[in-house]
Amino acid sequence: VQLQASGGGLVQAGGSLRLSCAASGRTFSNYHMGWFRQAPGKEREFVAAIRRSGGTAYYADFVKGRFTVSRDNAKNTVYLQMNSLKPEDTAVYYCAARYLWVGVPGDPGKYDYWGQGTLVTVSS
Repeated sequence: VQLQASGGGLVQAGGSLRLSCAASGRTFSNYHMGWFRQAPGKEREFVAAIRRSGGTAYYADFVKGRFTVSRDNAKNTVYLQMNSLKPEDTAVYYCAARYLWVGVPGDPGKYDYWGQGTLVTVSS
């Protein structure tokens, strides 16, 4: 699976952005999808994940109530709607795909494919 993330940019605190991740190469609906982020000088961390059917989503505690993950299997795309953004949300955001749902949603080692990342910068 090839993954292409987009939608990052500069936004003021309290603003919103919607990230997209377009998939190609394999049957998108066979894959569970996740979003991770990595801030400068920090390790990559889990943000959200969604099962292949789109019926179940998981979130890191620090984004609950602010971010929403969704997918459109007809468009081979997963989205991350980010509202009420904070300066600490500044990071490169990565989408990832996994075929098997084994273990916890936030384990990056369980993901088989990764996109290139899109930078989100939130100014105070």
